[in-house]
Amino acid sequence: MPTQYKFSTGRRYPHGAIPDQCGVNFSIFGLHATWAELLLYERPESPEPFQILWLNPDEHKTFFSWHIYVEDLPVGTCYTWRFDGPQDTRASGFRFNHGKELLDPWARAVTDHFWNRQAASQDDAGIPCSYRALVVDDDGYDWEGDKPLNHALEDTIIYEVHVRGFTRHTSSKVGNPGTFAGLIEKIPYLKSLGVTDIELLPVMAFDEQDVPPGAVQLGLRNYWGYSPHSFFSLHPGYCVTPEGSAHRQEFKNLMKALHQAGIGVILDVVFNHTAEGGADGPTINFKGIDNAGFYHLDPFDRTRYYDYTGCGNTLNANHPMVADFLHNILVYWVNEFHVDGFRFDLASALCRGEDGSPLQNAPVLWGIELSDTLSQSRIIAEAWDAAGLYQVGGFPGFRWREWNGRYRDVIRCFVRGDRGLLDEMATRVSGSSDLYAHAGRLPTNSINFITCHDGFTLHDLVSYDSKHNEANGENNRDGTNENYSWNCGHEGETEDSLILALRKRQAKNLLAILMLSQGVPMILAGDEVLQTQRGNNNGYCQDNELSWFDWNLVESNADMLQFVQRLIAFRKRHSCLRRRRFLTGETLTGRGIADVAWHGNRLNAPQWDDPDSQFLAYTLGAVKDSEADLHIMFNMSNAAFGTELPTIPDHVWRRALDTSLDSPHDIPELKQQEALDQPRYLIQSRSVVILEGWPARG
Repeated sequence: MPTQYKFSTGRRYPHGAIPDQCGVNFSIFGLHATWAELLLYERPESPEPFQILWLNPDEHKTFFSWHIYVEDLPVGTCYTWRFDGPQDTRASGFRFNHGKELLDPWARAVTDHFWNRQAASQDDAGIPCSYRALVVDDDGYDWEGDKPLNHALEDTIIYEVHVRGFTRHTSSKVGNPGTFAGLIEKIPYLKSLGVTDIELLPVMAFDEQDVPPGAVQLGLRNYWGYSPHSFFSLHPGYCVTPEGSAHRQEFKNLMKALHQAGIGVILDVVFNHTAEGGADGPTINFKGIDNAGFYHLDPFDRTRYYDYTGCGNTLNANHPMVADFLHNILVYWVNEFHVDGFRFDLASALCRGEDGSPLQNAPVLWGIELSDTLSQSRIIAEAWDAAGLYQVGGFPGFRWREWNGRYRDVIRCFVRGDRGLLDEMATRVSGSSDLYAHAGRLPTNSINFITCHDGFTLHDLVSYDSKHNEANGENNRDGTNENYSWNCGHEGETEDSLILALRKRQAKNLLAILMLSQGVPMILAGDEVLQTQRGNNNGYCQDNELSWFDWNLVESNADMLQFVQRLIAFRKRHSCLRRRRFLTGETLTGRGIADVAWHGNRLNAPQWDDPDSQFLAYTLGAVKDSEADLHIMFNMSNAAFGTELPTIPDHVWRRALDTSLDSPHDIPELKQQEALDQPRYLIQSRSVVILEGWPARG
């Protein structure tokens, strides 16, 4: 039987379980609670607490915090809380239940040995069903001088990765598949690809049991991780050693190794909702501590949750306590784990005031933007929510970057062959000045992407006209219906060589346009080798080979991988593709050539007014004397035709890329580029061409 530990009043700050040489200080928010207990467990699998400490409110409550200091308590001890308080749920919104064990929202580590979502959704559970927090020691890790990298945004190329999915497939051949340690083994691949930053899908602790009944019946679980409950804790399922402090070291090892390789890390964070869901969801932590403070509730019936996220609840992010809580989470991940930045899921939900209406100057967003600690961190918004608030181009603040959903949709439509898009195509590849310039923002405020985790993979975007999500157990009702895709003549898998060739060309077209666009490009992991999810555009519950990165494709689709590697290298070679300011059409100083000139079939005659044209060309002037000018052509029609090339004195055009050609001629190495000796170029149907203008003597 463990020792019965002595205790004293403790300190109200900081929140969480903070060990020192003499014991552990526990502190937790609980403004409206009238009664509190701390339950101590010897191990994660212990069925009963070895000590229960009742906190006298006269001694252990200060302002809005309950606190207690437990002497000599060892690191590794597990704990939960119990609270009681007002019971008038409909009028006040409080959901206190003295029988419920609660997880500390400030926990630095958690275990899920006894977690049972169904039991935790009942008012009274007769069996242990709670997550448990662990006391961990944050001191002692040797960072060897590591710090966040802070790449220049205009030079950034983001690669979106799922930690488990990247190495879980048997073909990954790593020592610890599906973990942070496994990802370390794939750093050489990331370096060979050429990306500067990886964006990790949620790594904060989440509820893998949070899936709809149909998915439960199929034995599926939450795979993506957009069901958080403990924002200071790593998800234990991504760790080789999930308990104690060791798993924190595993993530720090990953961060340090990536930084040593020159690769930054952006975390996908979910601050718009939690795993507790709506009124019929489980009680994990926030509901039992301050339900009315942490969530948006219907003021006329506070048993009802306002749901702007599609997940049952919405965090009340602009409540002063919650806003401070969210800011402190980000500061913690930067200070403790050296994270380079954050991407905020459904970030428009964070713009909503306590009554749910959008705020022009949401305190939580400006607090993040103006934070001294976060001043060098990337902050990226998914600038919409599930209740219709769409803020692409209008997200509050200046530092906030945005996933440019308008860019994604226009590029997809243009490449599949939609007409009447030339003027908007020009705007999108130029950095979306219509969205950002008027507010004094920059091309780098636009995160350009064609695909991401949510939706079709690149392979499926050119292989399916419609989603095929039957495997999710929701009768294909889930996932978006607006994919702006084209199957190239056959739905799904085929052995038709002509269709397969067209699909590969279309995939190259999409990636080429992405890498040619001003702004910050983002690639979905697996697109570089044409990974498929067989038409499933909502793989949130597919923790299996449908979603895992198939490393066999690195060899079988080596030509596509080489195309992407060379395409990324090409972007890095040309400063004119990575401008900090918007293109103006004005002549570059000392060059006699404009920063951009737009063309149609004839030079300097773009076909803006032709509703049927599917051809767009433009010339980009080099920023540096050591770099080549570029002439870029997009032909998404079904016909090949000759088009005029501009003349630059004492320069010759060399073909850098033509997606109609087979590998390796589609994007040859610099020394293998073919010089053109004609004033016209025959551009094939549905293809992208890039020419580099070099001095004739070069």
